[in-house]
Amino acid sequence: MSTVILTLGPAHTLRQAACLMSGRRVGAAVVLDPDHSGIGILTERDILNSIGAGHDPDRESVGAHTTNNVVFCTPEATVQEAAEAMAHGGFRHLIVLEHGGPVGIVSVRDVIRCWVPARRPATTSDPGSAAEGLDRGFEPLAEVTVRL
Repeated sequence: MSTVILTLGPAHTLRQAACLMSGRRVGAAVVLDPDHSGIGILTERDILNSIGAGHDPDRESVGAHTTNNVVFCTPEATVQEAAEAMAHGGFRHLIVLEHGGPVGIVSVRDVIRCWVPARRPATTSDPGSAAEGLDRGFEPLAEVTVRL
């Protein structure tokens, strides 16, 4: 879980949100609206959907694109429970609440990092290089073909 949480207000524009999220390298922000109870979330996908629909990110407010029916977990939740909640709910970020307030966000990336060792820079003499990946049945990303 990341304990550094980006919080936004509903009056922020989507462009402001995108700049803040990009600058902090996060895919989601907690939205706190003092006029409404509850906590919401804005994700990179929400911003992409708005822009893809032709909306102006300088005019669209965060509040208009916030998901308010958010699934939460507590700090005591296991990685397995967080992964199951995200898989069953079809979302990639899970807000962690403690005493009614956000204390972190779990992302799919966090879950993956728990199950897969961190990537090291590859060199040709490095046993963790792309060549070793080929020996284990993995293909270099540059050679993978996606068919739609």
